[in-house]
Amino acid sequence: MIVVMTTDAPAPEEGAGASRASLTVVDLADGGRLHVSACDSPRAVLLLGHGASGKIDGADLVALATDLPAHGITVIRHEQPWKVAGGPMRARPEQLDPGWATAVRHVAEAHPYIPLIVGGHSAGARCACRGSANPDLPAQQAVLACSFPLHPPGQPSRSRVTELAGVTVPVTVVQGERDTFGGAEEVRGAVPAGWFDEPSRMLVTVPGAGHDLVPAKKVMPRTDAMAIIVGAARSLVDAL
Repeated sequence: MIVVMTTDAPAPEEGAGASRASLTVVDLADGGRLHVSACDSPRAVLLLGHGASGKIDGADLVALATDLPAHGITVIRHEQPWKVAGGPMRARPEQLDPGWATAVRHVAEAHPYIPLIVGGHSAGARCACRGSANPDLPAQQAVLACSFPLHPPGQPSRSRVTELAGVTVPVTVVQGERDTFGGAEEVRGAVPAGWFDEPSRMLVTVPGAGHDLVPAKKVMPRTDAMAIIVGAARSLVDAL
């Protein structure tokens, strides 16, 4: 079922393919839901997954959905079936990957011949990394990993770096400087030596920010931090 909810005003700075971004909600067959911030004639589609808390209204995801359509990028936020049903927080791969796979297949079918970039926040970033390497899913051209949770807080021995290092398409990681799940420099040190030296792999640091990518006001205004995240996404698409 598709329900048209509202129409957003264009972002202040308009780029190629800019238009008013229509916000549409799409219910998927598995109980998941897509929140589509679409633009006319998109040059790319960015599919984003939420974190284990299930918040699709996190600062970074909202900034991307609000600002990118004016630059010719349709942004789709995926809400996991368990979240739509009001279930408890879930984070294990076997709980998240099936719903993510359904979303990837749906978006790829609905937007043929348009580059598909995948990404998300925290657990959503992990999903995107794993899914990008899944040969059973439609091709995904790049990954945008926001707040990749390198390890649980205080447990660096439980590293998930293999999920990030296993991405073979272009990838941009946007990481808070003070993320308790692994700050930007900790992520840089965890991947194989020279991994981020490849032009197709970028690590973008949000100064003073924690896992939510919102820095303390004394470090940087929230709007500036969101501009960093949106700029990282635009650069990733521009490089394809």
